[in-house]
Amino acid sequence: MRPSLALLAALAARAALGTAVAACPLAMARADGKLSAKYTLTVAGVEIGRATIAVDASDTAYQIAGTGKVTGILRAVSAGKGSAAAKGGIGVAKVSPQVFALSAEADGKPESVRLGIVGGAAKEVEVEPPVKPLPDRVEITEAHLANIMDPMSGAFVYVPGTVDPISAAACDRTIPVFDGRQRYDVALSFLRVEQVKAGKTYAGPSVVCRASYFPVAGHRPTRSTVKYMMENKEMFVWLVPISGTRLMAPFKVSIATMIGTALLEATSFETEAKDKAVPVSAPKP
Repeated sequence: MRPSLALLAALAARAALGTAVAACPLAMARADGKLSAKYTLTVAGVEIGRATIAVDASDTAYQIAGTGKVTGILRAVSAGKGSAAAKGGIGVAKVSPQVFALSAEADGKPESVRLGIVGGAAKEVEVEPPVKPLPDRVEITEAHLANIMDPMSGAFVYVPGTVDPISAAACDRTIPVFDGRQRYDVALSFLRVEQVKAGKTYAGPSVVCRASYFPVAGHRPTRSTVKYMMENKEMFVWLVPISGTRLMAPFKVSIATMIGTALLEATSFETEAKDKAVPVSAPKP
């Protein structure tokens, strides 16, 4: 279903991703952060897709790019690939998405989404093919387009202040997502801290959150898939810090589906911080 893939694929192949810096006094050193990750997507233990994500963050801005494609046994019956990107600004307390773009193709049928976001509101919305106006579809109003995150920026979690990101604080939030076709909330709740590993590229603690899906607009309430996802209690995300930032990246996502558990998991996860010199004019502590 679309909302689950949005969380999976950019909570990865959707599409993503925000980025941020720690809130700190000017006299403290600042850092940029980078992430390069590779993921596999399996359903019931069978690989059906792969994705890559790259994040580049500075003190004031972030850029995210991702690609995904159908692989494994599914490639024999279906062809698909796509790319997505997002960028925005970084403040003391939050990230502010500005642009989101998605381009995909499934079995020769193209799909694209472009969002222009100003002050947290979607001001430009371009979707191809257009959403079909059906009698049972909940209408998206202008009010639904305020205070939203695009799916890529919303896929990563920003923990402001000085609290330890490897804690319940990472899960204490509801993410208001608009993907161009649907407006929905993803509510996170803390479960535990757990060690994770991706080959030789990463090993360390993660924060495990339970995720819940709440459709707001653009969906069709009578559809069985919508009802299933609303009642789904088996959706989880493992979050890992990006070095040099206050951003938590999705390391693994698990979602129960009607045909088995969908699992998006990092096979390679390389993150680094780049310290920057403190300006000479910075005030002393």
